Amino acid sequence: MEFEIKIGLETHVELLTDSKMFCGCSTKFGTAPNTQTCPICLGHPGTLPVINIKAFDYTLKVALALNCKIANFTQFHRKNYFYPDLPKGYQISQYDLPVGLNGYLDIKLNGKVKRIGISRVHMEEDTAKLLHFGETGRISEATGSGLDFNRCGIPLLEIVSAPDIKNVTQAKAYVMLLKKILEYLEVSDCNMEEGRFRVDANISVRKLGDEYSKERTELKNLNSFRFLEKGLSYEIKRQRDRSEYLEQYQI
Repeated sequence: MEFEIKIGLETHVELLTDSKMFCGCSTKFGTAPNTQTCPICLGHPGTLPVINIKAFDYTLKVALALNCKIANFTQFHRKNYFYPDLPKGYQISQYDLPVGLNGYLDIKLNGKVKRIGISRVHMEEDTAKLLHFGETGRISEATGSGLDFNRCGIPLLEIVSAPDIKNVTQAKAYVMLLKKILEYLEVSDCNMEEGRFRVDANISVRKLGDEYSKERTELKNLNSFRFLEKGLSYEIKRQRDRSEYLEQYQI
């Protein structure tokens, strides 16, 4: 049985600014928990955000480098969801009017050029950091959890690819080239160990000839090339095995 694989990647990049996206708090990494906060990034009633112009300039720079169409007008929205790392109960993000649209990035593999579409480039604010207490630091074995709001409000750039990626090799090549471009532009240091460059991957596998795939899975916060490869490889195999099982037993 032949399959078609579609992969779309959402890359989240912390921008190299001295202050946060909508307030004047420092973005310095590694300071004591909850020492770089204010009523704005903690979401206190009555506070009003003011945009970080340097973050906007960096976003514009990246959108141009990725061959995007630049919007004449852009705006922010409130993305409402409930989670402990979001003190306001919403994230300030962009939706229908992002900074950049319909760009592309050309990757080269085995002497051939593969064009990956860039659906959008937009700005948002990062969330707080959840810390899990225990021997391993894993949530499944934690004896308790804490929140560090120092990261909350740090300028975050999101780059969303079109589902043009067909295999793990293409996905890795795309992410590696994107990281190099961002480092060259000096908009981020892209430190993956510190979470400044992380990837969400959307994967769907369908039988060749089918109009729609039966499922799509999103892998969140992949912060190394090895995790990206392992996660994609596992999920592609899982979906293929499941499709073959359903086909065999006509479920």
